[in-house]
Amino acid sequence: MFDRIKAILVNDLHVDAAEVTPEAELINDLGINSLELADLVYACEEEFGFEIEDEDLREFITVGDVVKYLEERVK
Repeated sequence: MFDRIKAILVNDLHVDAAEVTPEAELINDLGINSLELADLVYACEEEFGFEIEDEDLREFITVGDVVKYLEERVK
């Protein structure tokens, strides 16, 4: 799952691959802004086939948070 999220961050959002770790904060470490966060959510929805609720975005602080969220929901 981590590798799939990393690929989205690197390929779609042009984040430096060396900076993408489970502990990296999306905003503070990777420089993701609100529009790019929306792009990340859309890409994840397309990749994994379900909708991510807006209120769930508060959980997305680190890359690991995104991975954990998706692992809990993807069967």
